[in-house]
Amino acid sequence: MTQQRFVIVGAGLAGAKAAEALREQGFDGRITLIGAEPHHPYERPPLSKGYLTGTSDRAGVFVHQDGWYADHDVELLLGVAATGLDRGAHRVGLADGGAIEYDKLLLATGARPRRPPIPGAQAPHVRYLRRIEDCESLRDVLGSVSRLAVIGAGWIGLEVTAAARQAGVAVTVLEAARLPLLRVLGPEAAQVFAGLHRDHGVDLRLGVTVSEITPSGVRLGDGDEIAADAVLVGVGAEPEVRLALDAGLHADDGVVVDAALRTGDPDIVAAGDVANAYHPLLGRHVRVEHWANALKQPAVAAATMLGRDAVYEELPYFYTDQYDLGMEYVGHVEPGGYDQVVFRGDVAARKFIAFWLNGGRVLAGMNVNVWDVVEPIKTLIRTGTPVTPQALADPDRPLETLATS
Repeated sequence: MTQQRFVIVGAGLAGAKAAEALREQGFDGRITLIGAEPHHPYERPPLSKGYLTGTSDRAGVFVHQDGWYADHDVELLLGVAATGLDRGAHRVGLADGGAIEYDKLLLATGARPRRPPIPGAQAPHVRYLRRIEDCESLRDVLGSVSRLAVIGAGWIGLEVTAAARQAGVAVTVLEAARLPLLRVLGPEAAQVFAGLHRDHGVDLRLGVTVSEITPSGVRLGDGDEIAADAVLVGVGAEPEVRLALDAGLHADDGVVVDAALRTGDPDIVAAGDVANAYHPLLGRHVRVEHWANALKQPAVAAATMLGRDAVYEELPYFYTDQYDLGMEYVGHVEPGGYDQVVFRGDVAARKFIAFWLNGGRVLAGMNVNVWDVVEPIKTLIRTGTPVTPQALADPDRPLETLATS
């Protein structure tokens, strides 16, 4: 084993945690971590949360302290992109003309912001948020402008909106759907976030289209002009699959992998935002662009690289912080894939739990300003025990008892 070289393409959270997992699982061969960015691996949630608002510092975004990589004999190749993959030769080509040979390869190439074909979308006053430099540039913007237009009412758009309002910036949010987060939460719970932002003075324009970004703001499809000093575009992300596709690997909304995170090539695995992985409990492939996947999938990827049996079966999980609202969501529901939403608690006060059901079985749960309930919600989802809406809604019925009732 000491003669083997494992290569990780993508020096984000997933890549860094994979290197850590390989060492923890006893791999004593060479580990090479390749990253297009010049920075040591860092986490992305703070870029739209604490680091953007200034409540956390720059050092807090990094996965490991600088000395960790040398201490664990992990070779970093930073500031150089992987440009080619020769599966037959087991070789990764680099933008600087070099190449790295591998015995096993992990693709942790992540995702990139979707850039809509809107005239003016590349103008200097338009911002996207993915990298640490994007966050720092946006933070400077929030400290210098009075009006911001946000295109897209997804998680990034709404978190930046909250940060901007807390900085005293007037914000107009432009969303094509009739509610923010509609595809993710459905109309019942999405209403909560619409009310949250309106209560904090956000001009929420729903069901609108954008025809152009102008030097003075945004022009809508109906001709209306939205004045803005800067524009943030947050309309989702696209998985970075070019390397995999060019090498002939199966990619469909991400690199397609099995429950062990293995691609069609036995020597290549994928993890994090780029992985469209088969989930045993859900019975389908899912790609989850959230921190928890990048944090937890690497341990399974490492085991698979080492030839051990492993399956990734963690339920999808994500969280958000906006103003005084903190939220956790666990489970997975496709749009239209549920027949009922049940609330427990005070929705108007934004202190509640929401459950998405189908046929009486809990598919997902979201706790808003209610804590320490994720594990019992997971149990409800995993067991598939039918639960009555009355029991779910009753705050006097401990969630722990419902999975066995």
